[in-house]
Amino acid sequence: MLSFVLTKLLRETDMTTEESAALFETRRQFLGRASVGIGSAALASILNPSVLSATGGFRVGGLSGFPNFAPKAKRVIYLFQNGAPSQFELFDNKPEVVRRHGDPLDSSFFQGQRLTGMTSGQKDKRICRSVFQFNKHGQSGIELGETLPYLGKVADEIAVVRSMQTQAINHDPAVTFFQTGFQQAGRPSAGAWASYGLGSENSDLPAFVVMLSQGSAKRNSQALYARLWGSGFLPSEHQGVQFRSIGDPVLYLANPKGISPERRRRMLDLGQELNRRHHERLGDPEIVTRIQQAEMAYRMQASVPELMDTKSEPNSTFALYGENARKPGTFAANCLLARRLAERGVRFIQLYHRGWDHHSDTPRDMPLQCGDIDQPSAALISDLKQRGMLDETLIIWGGEFGRTVYAQGGLNMEKYGRDHHPRCFSMWLAGGGIKGGVTYGKTDDFSFNIVKDPVPVYDLHATMLHCLGIDHEKLTFKFQGRHYRLTDVHGNIVKGLLA
Repeated sequence: MLSFVLTKLLRETDMTTEESAALFETRRQFLGRASVGIGSAALASILNPSVLSATGGFRVGGLSGFPNFAPKAKRVIYLFQNGAPSQFELFDNKPEVVRRHGDPLDSSFFQGQRLTGMTSGQKDKRICRSVFQFNKHGQSGIELGETLPYLGKVADEIAVVRSMQTQAINHDPAVTFFQTGFQQAGRPSAGAWASYGLGSENSDLPAFVVMLSQGSAKRNSQALYARLWGSGFLPSEHQGVQFRSIGDPVLYLANPKGISPERRRRMLDLGQELNRRHHERLGDPEIVTRIQQAEMAYRMQASVPELMDTKSEPNSTFALYGENARKPGTFAANCLLARRLAERGVRFIQLYHRGWDHHSDTPRDMPLQCGDIDQPSAALISDLKQRGMLDETLIIWGGEFGRTVYAQGGLNMEKYGRDHHPRCFSMWLAGGGIKGGVTYGKTDDFSFNIVKDPVPVYDLHATMLHCLGIDHEKLTFKFQGRHYRLTDVHGNIVKGLLA
């Protein structure tokens, strides 16, 4: 049908050979010609970013009408703990597990619930207490594992969710689910959705930045793929930009030897002019993205080195975050950079910390992992609060699922591990829009099932967007004939977490 329309159009108009060839290139480009006006506006916004500013404040990009209502948070810092921290050691104290330690579990306990292949055939499944004690903290009396003493000092700022649940039982789909709202690869990440809807408050830095760190336990960690912070079917300008700790902070950002900034600008101007003419001819929106990203990269050549240089920070900052904050690539250093990014208006900051996959050696590795994250996580809360930024910054901490009440590999209290458990686990939130000093949800005596206030992944995403002033049902993108959103066709705001 489209071919027939194009052929008739060509016969009835006086198009040049070049114009007709361009029109026949792709269906997408043909349809894109109808939106040249929109593309022109986007091009204008690149040269004058305030064109698309939100009412009441500077903003680069974002959708008209977003936020939908007054936001509590301007940005998100997501401290993702890759590998799945155990709730039994950290957040969900179970006295009954201590009393029943060593008791065998038969098939009636599991009631047909799915187990992984690593322990489904393990005949001897025994209840395993934690070797770590729990202590109450703050005026709220929140119980935390003894390996989180610094977090205990800011316990009245956090909300511990003990009733998280997910659908995936293996790492890759579970991590993908938390990052994109879908277990299979290909959907936009949460950070990409935030960038798409709200844009950035800084024209010299990306709206969505990603940093990775490795746990001190140095165990074999689950792989992390760039698709986890990708843009999926959203315009590619919304994908996360990974900042690296070794070499250039961003790949291909530095000029090659012999290329001065002035020469780079002249080269860029020439390429941008060719891209503008190409866009005028074809109307492909991805050409606009290419132009925009090239301009962003040029501005980042100045902004990123200044951002990454923490030598100007006073000694008190490193006393707060810990000496590891001086070592690039550590979780502590990334937490400090997250604060610096937040100060500069970056919308979504994602930190991944690997090494939580404790199928064995929990007594050895849990203190090492907590040694990485405890002080800097608490420092980030304190630092933002003393700068007056905590109320406008939503912090999320947690992994992809929980851990089993029984020991994997036998009940050896010097080396015990725990298998994957998606039905209930714990996370914590703090800052913009979140009520501090509370615990939400309840699990049974064995943290095997949820007995009160379950929080599916969709609900976490809906609540996160709500704190940003976004109605999760309205932030959509039409792709392949369907309007998609981060929460798919699900999601309810967890009102019990809101301040």
